[in-house]
Amino acid sequence: MAYGPHTTEDRARMLETIGVRSVDDLFADIPAPLRSSGLALPPPESEAELTARLTGLANRNRVDLASFLGAGAYRHFTPAVVDQLLLRGELYTAYTPYQPEISQGTLQTIYEYQSLVAELIGLDVASASHYDGATATAEAALMTCRAARRERVLVGRGVHPHYRQTLLTYFGGASLTADDIPFVADGPAAGTTDMAALERMLADPDHPVAGVVVANPNFLGLLEPMAEIGRLAHAAGALFVSVVEPVSLAVLATPGEYGADIAAGDGQPLGIPLAYGGPYLGILACREDLVRQIPGRLVGMTRDVDGKRAFVMTLRAREQDIRREKASSNICTNQALCALAAAIYLGAMGPHGLRDVAALGAARAAELEAALAAVGAHRLHPGPYLNEFAVRVPNAPAVHARLIGRGILAGLPLARVIPDDPSLADALLVCATEVTTADEIAAFAAALGEELAGAAR
Repeated sequence: MAYGPHTTEDRARMLETIGVRSVDDLFADIPAPLRSSGLALPPPESEAELTARLTGLANRNRVDLASFLGAGAYRHFTPAVVDQLLLRGELYTAYTPYQPEISQGTLQTIYEYQSLVAELIGLDVASASHYDGATATAEAALMTCRAARRERVLVGRGVHPHYRQTLLTYFGGASLTADDIPFVADGPAAGTTDMAALERMLADPDHPVAGVVVANPNFLGLLEPMAEIGRLAHAAGALFVSVVEPVSLAVLATPGEYGADIAAGDGQPLGIPLAYGGPYLGILACREDLVRQIPGRLVGMTRDVDGKRAFVMTLRAREQDIRREKASSNICTNQALCALAAAIYLGAMGPHGLRDVAALGAARAAELEAALAAVGAHRLHPGPYLNEFAVRVPNAPAVHARLIGRGILAGLPLARVIPDDPSLADALLVCATEVTTADEIAAFAAALGEELAGAAR
């Protein structure tokens, strides 16, 4: 039964006060075809009937596939301690910590998350937190425009396509410009950022650049020359944004080490299940001199009037929540439960454990590369990678679909997400992590080999 505190008379008086005849008039600016027309819900069902319906839907999920899908969301082993601690009621139900005197536990978990992420990334400050890697990347790009007082950002084609689309959506509303930096087309650096094109774009005096946004590893799994990209960006007066995969930072140079000003990424690999794409965790970190530009929550540690340790939200104006036109961002909702999962995961794994996760994933990927090459599926790009790479497979989308029927999720057909690049039309993006087994690799290679042999006949 619907419940609302206002009577018909209350609503009539409010409408009269603001000068409209009906609630519908408030939505007149929205085209009629786009307005909600009500939900076509089926009749009520008993608990037993509803349970049976949901069980039937759940049984349609394929949980028996040998998965080689990455593309921004990765399978990892999660220690049992992560979910067990998340289930504690005081953490599971906590929301926005507006009142520090009754939110010390929640504030401390956010502080611990920030500290761990800042150490992992090698930058001074991390905020907590954002919806996912896409929104964190868009917010990072907006930070560069505010800090540099310029309106143009360059975004590498190797940044996840969904991140780039989200960034463009943000920029469209702010009347800002985002231009793509192309890939190198061929040669040893194929599939990475075209450095000559970047240098030319940065040199345009009529369109100064606020920030350069590049991912490492990039969407194709390849490692980028991040230090050189940062040098070119800074020489042009632009800020450098690194889009990262957090587990990789256990074995690769960190954004802080190669001079990035801002880092963004998705924290899903840090103890958060795949779960149909969310909720995930947007990571955002920066240098200390940019702290006034970073959106999201910042928690600091201080002392109360009795000299006891205390945690409080800091460096955050109320405009962030209640005066949208003056806010640096309208990120308000707290993803603190996902941030807590990441903090517990990082604490449980430790630096050596995280390094083992990254190194084992790289070793599994090398095994996968060798197995696929042996059946005729060779890498598309020659450059170094960590645990993800593209292989050339004729008629890749159809092969991918057939392999699902054989119990193999053969990564991602790249034409599905980058349809405007002919060089990726016949390519699968495949991934391995520490949970990928030798038997799964052998099964994938055997099934793909049969597909390729059949196509050759």
